[in-house]
Amino acid sequence: DKPKKSLWEKVKHEAQHYWDGTKLLGYEIKVSTKLLMKMMSGYGLSRREANQLQRTIVDVMRLVPFSMFVLVPFAELLLPIALKLFPNLLPSTYESKQDRLQKRAKLSKTRVSASEYIKKTMEESGLKLSKKISEEEKEAFVSFFDIISMGSHPSREHLIKVARLFKNDQVLDNLSRPQLVAMTKYMSLRPFGTDSILRYQIRHRLLTIIKDDKAIDYEGVESLTIPELQTACSQRGIKTTDVSPGRLREDLSTWLDLRLRQKIPSSLLILSSTYTYGENAHSIESYYDALLAVLSSIPDEVYNVAKLELSDDSKLKLATLKEQEELINEENLREKDTVNQVKDNIKLDEYEDTATEGMKIEVEEKAPVESKSDSQKQT
Repeated sequence: DKPKKSLWEKVKHEAQHYWDGTKLLGYEIKVSTKLLMKMMSGYGLSRREANQLQRTIVDVMRLVPFSMFVLVPFAELLLPIALKLFPNLLPSTYESKQDRLQKRAKLSKTRVSASEYIKKTMEESGLKLSKKISEEEKEAFVSFFDIISMGSHPSREHLIKVARLFKNDQVLDNLSRPQLVAMTKYMSLRPFGTDSILRYQIRHRLLTIIKDDKAIDYEGVESLTIPELQTACSQRGIKTTDVSPGRLREDLSTWLDLRLRQKIPSSLLILSSTYTYGENAHSIESYYDALLAVLSSIPDEVYNVAKLELSDDSKLKLATLKEQEELINEENLREKDTVNQVKDNIKLDEYEDTATEGMKIEVEEKAPVESKSDSQKQT
């Protein structure tokens, strides 16, 4: 057993820790200042440079409240209490290895409980189909569930075709409040506020991920270091504990392929990530299996609605409208007396379409350059 440290040794150790953190923060500010000058000069920043600049700006902003504990006499005695209430109060350079491990363990525990709740409730009140789908798409949806009901596995092409029928905003708008709370916890967001605030938080985080997806895809998954890879996967809800870097790169590559090329909505992929945690997670071998698990958990009512819509049942349409009206009224009642409403103008589907189109343009622009170089080689 290690001998207990004396009070002086503890104070000395803490002082050294914060001194090292201050020096590291100073170096980060120096590096980020150069990056800021580079950006102001009109040069673009790589993903790694942009993340470094953003992290430093956040750390400097955190330094303001943290400095009060240093400047005010005896205020440092309240620092442990403040850190308990506000875990992200300290700049990242002051975090110890133990703090990072504790955060990771806490996040993993939170995601296990949140994923179990999401999986359970998805079977009761899961995803709903968009009203703007063609007859052919409805038939594909119905045949997809016919295959599942017979105990068979649909093809990946069929799986992707059905997954495309769901849209980000539609998925989020149809989640109940308990599901929204669980999803915000799963995405490391604060589960406070009205339904509108929760949806806004999720949309804003997904928007950040959508932009980051394109940057990672452009630079390549292989360009990420292991810590960067773990952070990127964690942001997308991909399981990182007890997972090899090779598997993480594979999962992230699959995510990018599904999101950017197959046009699967990010919200659906986040829900798929929840199936990699908790019970039966061992049966999920790839993201395609997780996506299949999400779609398989869609309630029978949705399947029946799609099946009946093929027969143009007007009574069913009336019942659906009444159901939507009830949901709207319930949400309005919950938010009637609240003053912290937000104006949620984020349209994730539009951003995703724009991001995908941008990627296609880049590919098309690269093609003539490559062909030109090939022609030079031939000559």
